[in-house]
Amino acid sequence: MALIRPFRALRPRTDLAGKVAALPYDVYSSDEARVKVEGDSYSFLRIDRPETQFDEGCDMYAPCIYQKADEMLKQMEADGVFVQDERACYYIYELVMNGRAQTGLVACSSVDDYINGVVKKHENTRKDKEEDRVRHVDVCSAQTGPIFLAYRAQDEVREILEAGKEKAPVCEFTADDGVVHRVWVIEEEAHIRKLTEAFGKMGHTYIADGHHRAASAVRVSLKRREAHPGYTGEEEYNYFLSVLFADEELMIMDYNRVLKDLNGYAEEEVLNRLKDSCTVEDMGKEAYRPKGKGEFGLYLDKTWYRLQVKAEHCLEDPVGSLDVAFLQREILEPVFGIMDPKTDSRIDFVGGIRGLQELERRCETDCACAFAMYPTSIGELFDVADADLLMPPKSTWFEPKLRSGLFVHKIER
Repeated sequence: MALIRPFRALRPRTDLAGKVAALPYDVYSSDEARVKVEGDSYSFLRIDRPETQFDEGCDMYAPCIYQKADEMLKQMEADGVFVQDERACYYIYELVMNGRAQTGLVACSSVDDYINGVVKKHENTRKDKEEDRVRHVDVCSAQTGPIFLAYRAQDEVREILEAGKEKAPVCEFTADDGVVHRVWVIEEEAHIRKLTEAFGKMGHTYIADGHHRAASAVRVSLKRREAHPGYTGEEEYNYFLSVLFADEELMIMDYNRVLKDLNGYAEEEVLNRLKDSCTVEDMGKEAYRPKGKGEFGLYLDKTWYRLQVKAEHCLEDPVGSLDVAFLQREILEPVFGIMDPKTDSRIDFVGGIRGLQELERRCETDCACAFAMYPTSIGELFDVADADLLMPPKSTWFEPKLRSGLFVHKIER
């Protein structure tokens, strides 16, 4: 059963929260992060990407880089930019994008639940990316980026969160991208107990986004346990910072593909090859967005096509039935020769937040064709995770993105 617990969050001062909060560290390249934080003394991105405080060309994995992150976090707390709550609480975190709200519960989730499979995964992690965050968490003794978890909606949890939102938020701001962020504190003992018990009845929670952050938090926990063989399990390092959202709250956007070349084929040859597994319909010049599962938009030679998967090429297993899996199995590999989309430089991925116009733009600059995808559903994600299987890379794009810096979990009090 899923174990969560309240914690004493380190949070930015209310009037500075909008200046401190930052998009996740892995949204930016190192160069982009440098530009973003230039002249900014508040952005949490400085702490999440501390190499930005050093000259270009520095070893971004050197010990001094992580020490700088720890130094800046401690200084911001000393300056009163961050204040730690005096008692352990749960928190409500609401994000509103384009008039659509989603409400999450900020809590600490059990490291042992991750190890034992109560917290379900659907992606592999890369050790080099893990190692970076392991050092960051270990040196700072703090988890600075929340793991985005999902769960199957439960009435009792929904009712408590809605009741909590009847009060005035303790923090509210609109970010540069127009997303509204609001925070409430749940400090009533009865509500804390009911939320803990409600999650204790759930079989699983699911990592929606943040696999590397979760794996890193667990590795630091195991390292601390080894250093303290008499640990009780109650220490803060046995839990990781998470924001939990009901499945009904979430929006998954399309995660589209662009290809740098046509693998030596002419445009007409590509269309003929695609007819082996799909029906192909010319849709003209207007961008075509797929309307359902098993449907794709193809942009090729300034023309949009509708591709519909032929029934005999559909699979029933949780992974094989995914549109992203079909595309790789039936099109990217046999037609374009892309055997491993994680390592092949001829493919790139474009989040749905950028729109179909970005696919057209890429095809007019550095790409030869683009595939517009129908979004993977949260139910498909659950099915894959429940089967202990893995999704193909870049299967889901969640919006809006959780901000880092609104909640920090100190793993040593």
